[in-house]
Amino acid sequence: MIEYFSQNLWQVWAIIAVLCLILELFSGDFFILCFAIGAAVSLLCALCGMSLTAQIIIFSIAAVLSVMFVRPVALKWFHRNDPDRASNADALMGREGRVSQDIAAGAHGRVAIDGDDWKAVSADGQPIAKGTAVRVVDRDSIILTVQPISADN
Repeated sequence: MIEYFSQNLWQVWAIIAVLCLILELFSGDFFILCFAIGAAVSLLCALCGMSLTAQIIIFSIAAVLSVMFVRPVALKWFHRNDPDRASNADALMGREGRVSQDIAAGAHGRVAIDGDDWKAVSADGQPIAKGTAVRVVDRDSIILTVQPISADN
């Protein structure tokens, strides 16, 4: 088996590149992507018949160059650092959903927004029936404060 891979190093580089891409899906910081790019460049070198030493050197150089040039562009493009960009639970502010479990007066219920079910309370303390369309007006940790949409028209 080792002899086979030593004769077909391009397959080893392909496996490394794919594993790095899979790991990148979990990290999202575009650092592991640079190693996948280095492995892809080394794969091409292996197909051209270069020695293992040359492939490793080229992998190192390509990975470092990717960290220096590709990663900053990817971060700038995909992770825009807009100070006004809402994320996580803050992105729910102003969103509309439907009550999935009755919200009793002064008690908690549940609201479905884009397939996610959130614990919610009524903004004015009044009960809201299941199926009512609501809008998120505030949040306290992961508990949303909602009001019926018809109330603010």
